Order: sequence, then structure tokens, then C-alpha cells
Amino acid sequence: MKNKKILIINGHPDKESFNFGIADAYKKGAIASGAEVKEIIVRELNFNPNLQFGYRKRTDLEKDLLEAQEKIKWAEHIVWIYPVWWGSMPAILKGFIDRTFLPGFAYQKRENSVWWDKLLKNKSARIISTLDQPAWYYWFVYREPSHNAMKKLTLEFCGISPVRITTIGPIRLSKENYRKKWLDKIEKLGAANR
Repeated sequence: MKNKKILIINGHPDKESFNFGIADAYKKGAIASGAEVKEIIVRELNFNPNLQFGYRKRTDLEKDLLEAQEKIKWAEHIVWIYPVWWGSMPAILKGFIDRTFLPGFAYQKRENSVWWDKLLKNKSARIISTLDQPAWYYWFVYREPSHNAMKKLTLEFCGISPVRITTIGPIRLSKENYRKKWLDKIEKLGAANR
């Protein structure tokens, strides 16, 4: 069996965050399993996150975004790690998606049609997000808006499937043993390449 090609995309803007520990745990497990692993740490990229003309006018991609697209094309499994802020994701991660998941790369609208072609097929994904509330509360009260947007309206829209979700919360006020248990679980997910 060939080694899986895994791309870890860390969308937290603070390198001191628990999300970086999560990324390290997943990477450790994946490498131990023999997987090939590449990373995109969005906070370290040099790019303008504003899609300032929408799709009306092309904005040339910066070198870091061109390299990110190459990594996305290379990957068989993409792991997205980010916190849920205001029911969504950090602005820098949203800007990264706006600038990289473009027509001709991630999808292509069909001429004279409401339908589109999905250009990122044959890839799977895992979303690992952190919350400051219990995961069940985010699901029951708010119906997981960020998960729906990322899974259904971004990744599956472009052909990435299946998309699995791991939600960790509450992080705020959590104790070290709680975080350690989660890091162990995430390392096992990495080892299973899931």
C-alpha cells in the first residue's frame, strides 16, 4: 500500500495557540504511519487576503499562494485546523480560501448553466476546529454554521469528499489533562491518516 499524501493547513493566526499543538500531534501520527506530509501555515504566507475585485478582474497570485495551490493539488487528504470565531473562521484563513480556491483551480462554472465542474476530486478532508463552548452546544443551538460552510459550501463544492469533522471544545478555561487527551486522539487520527 502506498503512503498517503497529507497536507495540513493551519489557519490560526497565533503561533502560541493550541491549534499549533493540534497540528503537531496530527503530523507526528501521520509521519509515524509512513505518510508523506506537507504543511501550509497560513499566518506565515505573504499574500493579500482581500479578493478586492471579486471575480470581475483577475488578481495575480503571490508566490506563496501559487505554492499553496501546488500543495493542494499534490495532496490526497487535506487536514484543516482552525478556531471557530464568531461562528466562522479567522479572517486570514477566509482570505486564503478566497484567494486560492479560484475558478479554474478549485471549480469551473459551466457556460450558460447554473452548474459547475468540481476540480478537486479524489481528495478527502478532515476539519479540526476548536471552540470556546461545548461542541454539543455549537451543534444544538447554532447548527454548526462554520462546519456547514466549510464542508458543504467550500470543500464538497470543489469535489473534496468525504469531509470529516472533529470539534474540540470548550478550550477556554480547559485544563492540561483535557488538552492532552485531545492531542492523543489527534495523533491517533494522524496515524490512521483520517
